Formats: sequence, structure tokens, C-alpha cells
Amino acid sequence: MEKDIWVFGYGSLVWRPDFDFVEKQPATISGWVRRFWQGSTDHRGVPGAPGRVVTLEADQDGTCWGMAYRIAAANVKPIMMALDYREKGGYSLETVQLSFDEGDSAPVDGLVYVGTPDNPNYLGPETAERIAAQVVASTGPSGPNDEYVLRLEEALRALGADDPHVFEIARFVREMSKTTK
Repeated sequence: MEKDIWVFGYGSLVWRPDFDFVEKQPATISGWVRRFWQGSTDHRGVPGAPGRVVTLEADQDGTCWGMAYRIAAANVKPIMMALDYREKGGYSLETVQLSFDEGDSAPVDGLVYVGTPDNPNYLGPETAERIAAQVVASTGPSGPNDEYVLRLEEALRALGADDPHVFEIARFVREMSKTTK
């Protein structure tokens, strides 16, 4: 018998889940940080000119804010198939512990998509300026890459999350966009 599951979004799933859910709650995962180290050739870039989207990097002292979605048992299979397709660009599914900002509530298991260094779209670390320059120059079937960065920044600020990596890249993206438009 299937049961409800939780899915943790830390990129576009924070602001655009695009699936039915029973409930959503801001959540954190420990031991991970969000980084713009994943290439996107299917959403925010194209083959030969990838955009940059976020993945998770293990960091013993890290915490990543995002949005957790509870999916009803009856919808798990079709929604996970759709998410597997959406996240097909090099992401694999991992189980993590989700913590909610409800004081004494116990962490729950959740699923998250992670682009690991061994996937073909992984771009790895780069300076914030170079990441931003790549973002400003990239567009794919889901739209311009800078939209992804700025919507993620906006969603994280709305959650009260502090993510210096995202905020620094968003600042460079805004500065570079002024000079290229």
C-alpha cells in the first residue's frame, strides 16, 4: 500500500511546483548547501550553451532552505513520473530528513533531486561572476536563465532564508543585465 510522501524543492520547485499536493511547508535540510553548479540543456539553456541551475552539495555544516510538498498516496506514481521527467537533466533521487519550522515537530523523510558530479550536465564550481555571466547569456525552452535566478532569490527572501551564494549571483545577474540590455 502506498502512502503520502514529501518532496523537497530547492530550485524552481520552490516557486513553480507544477503538480498537485496536499500541503506545502517551508523546510530545511541539514548537511547540504545549494549551488549553481548544474548545467541545464533542457530548461534554461540548450546543448552546447547550457544555463546554470542549482544542485545540492554536501556540506557537513550546511543548511538548505526550500519548500516541502506532501503528495497524496493516490498521486505519488504519476507525480513522481512527471518529476522524474522534469528533473531528467542529470538529477538523481535521494532521501533526506526534512525539518519544518514548527518548533518541536520531528523531522520527516523526504525525497530530493540532486545533480551529482558524475552526471553529464554537472558544471561544477566557478566564481559568482562567471556563473552570472553564463546565466545572463543563457536561454532555453523554459525561458531565460536570469529569470530562474531572480525568481529563486525572490522566493528565498519571501521564506526568510539566507543563501549568500544565490543572493551574490542574483546581484551580479542584475548588474550584468543592466549593461547588456
